[in-house]
Amino acid sequence: MNTIKSAAVIKAVNLDQEIQTPQFIMIKKILLIFSISYLHFHHDSLAQTIAGGSLHSMSICSDSTVMSWGRNQNGQLGIGNNLNSNVPLPVNSLTRITAIAACGDHSLALKNDSTVWAWGLNQYGELGNGNNSNSNIPVQVNSLTGVIAIATGFNHCLALKVDGTVWAWGRNIEGQLGNGNNTDSNIPVQVNNLTGIIALSAGEFHSIALKNDSTVFTWGGNTLGQLGNGNFTSTNFPNIISSLNGITAISCGNAHSIALKSDSTIYTWGYNAYGQLGNGNSTDSNIPLQINSITQITSISGGWYHTLVIRSDSTIWSWGYNLDGELGNGNNVNSNIPVQVNSISGALKISGGGQHSLCIKDDGTGWAWGWNYYGELGFGNNLDTNVPSQINGMCTPLTNINSEVKNNLGISIFPNPSSVTTTISFSNYLEKGNLELYNLFGELIFSNNFSGNEVEIDVESLSSGIYFLKLSSSQKTLSIQKIIIE
Repeated sequence: MNTIKSAAVIKAVNLDQEIQTPQFIMIKKILLIFSISYLHFHHDSLAQTIAGGSLHSMSICSDSTVMSWGRNQNGQLGIGNNLNSNVPLPVNSLTRITAIAACGDHSLALKNDSTVWAWGLNQYGELGNGNNSNSNIPVQVNSLTGVIAIATGFNHCLALKVDGTVWAWGRNIEGQLGNGNNTDSNIPVQVNNLTGIIALSAGEFHSIALKNDSTVFTWGGNTLGQLGNGNFTSTNFPNIISSLNGITAISCGNAHSIALKSDSTIYTWGYNAYGQLGNGNSTDSNIPLQINSITQITSISGGWYHTLVIRSDSTIWSWGYNLDGELGNGNNVNSNIPVQVNSISGALKISGGGQHSLCIKDDGTGWAWGWNYYGELGFGNNLDTNVPSQINGMCTPLTNINSEVKNNLGISIFPNPSSVTTTISFSNYLEKGNLELYNLFGELIFSNNFSGNEVEIDVESLSSGIYFLKLSSSQKTLSIQKIIIE
């Protein structure tokens, strides 16, 4: 079958750090971000398991159901009525969910059969079900299968299919659907000329996609420079940001954008009135700016007018708008430089909402801070807070694999993509480890032991497609990585 060779090469890092860095590892031209719930392969690069909407919040439970809380005027909680809730409640009839997304007054969920479900406001066709009627229970997005990632902006939605194409629906006044016109659509339409995409994000009027060559494409509204292409002209088809390369993750705020680079630094651009770019001033930028004041970043999330990141020590840092306490640093003063969120360690997941922030810790607890007028913090009351507090009654979140991921291996994989052999290098020396390769159906393809700093895998005999590597040591999962084989 396949052979695995080990060799010691490459230096490095402390094995006591959390892994959060999205590893868009591919060895096949079909790129994607996929989540296998029945294997519990959930990681930031694979699925979003907690989501902050504008005024509501959601979380995937360990049994792959969903809970939601906060504002519900348009049915965005999906609980069968339109009553707000300041405690988490189960979303109606949703099971086997692998990813969620929330913004505006609507919500999305991705099932493990690769279908997409939506609920809430449908004024512009946000639910993608062929009509414009709101729904307070989940409805299936029309004719959309083979989906492996989802994202939602204020009134539009994006989906990434297994073939690396992007599909969009909802409002299109600024061209945020990327299909060459500015007409709203209540069914999914294909974004023009995008292939090989592995990640998506959406703001109020703009959209972003990350390609398998680590480049970034943007489209939609650009009046505040949120497309990062050096001008302020909106466009209804995707364009590359030529100044960005080596990008591993992307995220949108309302009208600003964030990109995480492979060296664990970040770039920001767009609207900056409240300091949400984190570069020490409040001037908008139509080109990406490297934020030099913070490094070792492993996870990013854009809120409406604020930004959140997790560092390699599992602390959370934030900047931007803070009049409602969404920065979580104990005051209500805006900040145009990164400040540390109070008393949070062991952070696994983050999500920026409209004027609130969410976090899942490695102990499986959920935390929230910021504005709470509609109960979006899930505390059982409607009191704002500028420091993190634990969410009441939230189910055990889907972090089974994450709670085991304790070691930062400094992983790199090359070549990417590959058709013959691929090499996994660790910046740490491992005396003994185990590597398992799974296909998309969760079937174990092979398993082998290794030691050292480098593992070479022969993939020549494997069929083209998507695979997942599970790396473990001493019965603890160290990392889950995605591989695509040509």
